[in-house]
Amino acid sequence: MITAADDYPLHQTSRPFRDPGTNRNQYDRFFFCGYPINPAGTPADESYFAVAFGQYLGRNICDGAFSIIHRGVQHSVRGSRLLGDDRLDLTVGPLKIEILEPLHQLRVTVTSPEAGIAAVLTFDATAAPFEEPHYHWAPGNLTVFDITRLTQNGRWSGWIEVAGERIDLHTDDWCGTRDRSWGIRPIGEREANMAPDGPPPTFYWLWSPLTFPDMNVMFDVNEHRNGQRWHANTATSSPQNHDAAAIQHGTHTYDIGWRPNTRHADSFNMQLLLRVRTINIELEAQTTFYMQGIGYTHPTWGHGYFKGPNEQTHDSLVLAEVDETDPTFQHVQILCNARRDDGVTGRGILEMLISGPHDPSGLATYTDMHL
Repeated sequence: MITAADDYPLHQTSRPFRDPGTNRNQYDRFFFCGYPINPAGTPADESYFAVAFGQYLGRNICDGAFSIIHRGVQHSVRGSRLLGDDRLDLTVGPLKIEILEPLHQLRVTVTSPEAGIAAVLTFDATAAPFEEPHYHWAPGNLTVFDITRLTQNGRWSGWIEVAGERIDLHTDDWCGTRDRSWGIRPIGEREANMAPDGPPPTFYWLWSPLTFPDMNVMFDVNEHRNGQRWHANTATSSPQNHDAAAIQHGTHTYDIGWRPNTRHADSFNMQLLLRVRTINIELEAQTTFYMQGIGYTHPTWGHGYFKGPNEQTHDSLVLAEVDETDPTFQHVQILCNARRDDGVTGRGILEMLISGPHDPSGLATYTDMHL
């Protein structure tokens, strides 16, 4: 079927844009997060927000969410609708995304009177996007991940209203990261009558974009149960240089200080081995954001599930009451203070999802936690 998107000279296959190909789990997604550049007192004083917006061509579904931590409570709004034929319609439920200047400036608008949440937020990129190495993961006989992702750091301006209070954001004091990813990944209900494709695999995922005054950092790694890496990325760039050719690539080692009775970090050390230098960075965990707020591992509002032609929902979560042994709270983004070995400080996030056994971490079963 021909749609408005087909009028743009951007095709990469012989098929119209609306054609999902042969895989029902094809997707196209936006992600954003934002937080203060400088620590705001204790972790209980921190605000942190994240946004997800996805189109699922083979399932005819579009969904999105906005979630914000404010005064120790994580407030979330979500929407889901039929995708239809207009791939250029970047609205769903309470959420709207605008691409003001591709790879430079985007805007997120949230309007949810029922949840008491509203926002108008503009993201201005501070560097060229990192194109992460291609993700391909087939732990059994079938491809589970086949993904391209770009990640980009930037600054935020605008405002958020939540729980009767207004938060003003300025580019001098709010930063964050956005990414775009597309391809194939597990979404929605498992197809009926599918035979098991081997035993449940381990999924081990660490992802850490960091912002320093003179440097952007991108770190990520995926590992099998035995610790062997099937995907890894190490890169740095300068906020003053938007040329992708100036990005420095390398390898890394890392060490995790575990939070007791969880699969989450209290501290994290990474060593970036670049061509021109070696950089040691220490991360100190501050506020934990639970990714189910924007649909990841959510028990009823996961990505790509049919919720109805046009539905919305909202909820709130008291952070101090979260049971971090619950499988639906394993996927987190931890806001961290960062310090390089040359004394320069910055901020960023450490995203973690460890599902299943992982021998180097001492996790022998799906339910093991660090003591």
